[in-house]
Amino acid sequence: MKIDYKSNKLKKRLTDAREIQKSFGVNAKRVAQRIFEMENSPNLEVLKQIPAANCHSLKGNRKMEWAVDISANHRIIFEISQDPLPSKDDGSIDLANVNEIKILDTEDYH
Repeated sequence: MKIDYKSNKLKKRLTDAREIQKSFGVNAKRVAQRIFEMENSPNLEVLKQIPAANCHSLKGNRKMEWAVDISANHRIIFEISQDPLPSKDDGSIDLANVNEIKILDTEDYH
């Protein structure tokens, strides 16, 4: 999948091994693993099939955002960056054709 980042600072924090360790400590390996899984999944449908990632859409005022798990409370938050949004005949998102995302942040939103 093609991944963009909200900022260069965020990209460095999530892709540079020393920055990952400094920012996430005990969760550093999980962060690196999730980024690896996101980069190597051909589309969002495949990413959703990885149990440990628990890829899911968010609700409420974050309706257009998605997340993957880092730990019990922490998530990598992203949005689909394709325009137009791939959709099925019934209006739902065609996850098999979503192959461009933009990582917005990491956070504990619980």
